[in-house]
Amino acid sequence: MAEQQALIEIDHVNKWFGELHVLKDITLNIERGEVVVLLGPSGSGKSTLCRSINRLETINDGEIRFDGQPLPAEGRSLAKLRADVGMVFQSFNLFAHKTILENVTLGPIKVRKDKPAAAKEQAMALLKRVGIDSQANKYPAQLSGGQQQRVAIARALAMRPKAMLFDEPTSALDPEMVGEVLDVMVSLAEEGMTMVCVTHEMGFARSVANRVAFLADGQLVEQATPEEFFADPKSDRARDFLAKILTH
Repeated sequence: MAEQQALIEIDHVNKWFGELHVLKDITLNIERGEVVVLLGPSGSGKSTLCRSINRLETINDGEIRFDGQPLPAEGRSLAKLRADVGMVFQSFNLFAHKTILENVTLGPIKVRKDKPAAAKEQAMALLKRVGIDSQANKYPAQLSGGQQQRVAIARALAMRPKAMLFDEPTSALDPEMVGEVLDVMVSLAEEGMTMVCVTHEMGFARSVANRVAFLADGQLVEQATPEEFFADPKSDRARDFLAKILTH
């Protein structure tokens, strides 16, 4: 039987912001159903790499393939890619003037061409799943940060994505709200969703990731299982990073 192709293939990718070389020859494959956590110090290129996967950042060199296809540059095929790759940001990016239910149904109706009744039924099921179906008719400003981020996850899931990207989804939240968002992410991982997560939540990385990819200065320094990475990092950079964060 032929080996199944990785869902996300990142092949010798380089990215510059002006003179700054932010991604340096990065090669990384993410298998279907795998949870990969990107770790590293601030400015190491984690968010840029994550945002490159659905082309929110363009790359200068190399190639990224999603589900066997190179990332499209623009137009309809790019819209389809973004529907297939859900994204949850640090800021919730909800439409302030639309209700929670409208936020979650908008994409399926406009992009997936779902019928409104079906989109609403699916949205309510997803809001129930993330524990906020009772808030469906409220507006984002009426919800806590943790609730808004759970809406953002439900909104991404409503597009029936093949993969989910999380770019520091808990870093803007008050500490007591972090757990409620991580709980949703854990349940997604348990259901087999392919996930790429940029996070500072080491407990999540340890317990949920299949693999940790450690970046520093724009380079992919090492990758390993969480057990290996946290117990016995191979590079000085990773040892230094872990010493700083695990002692506080």
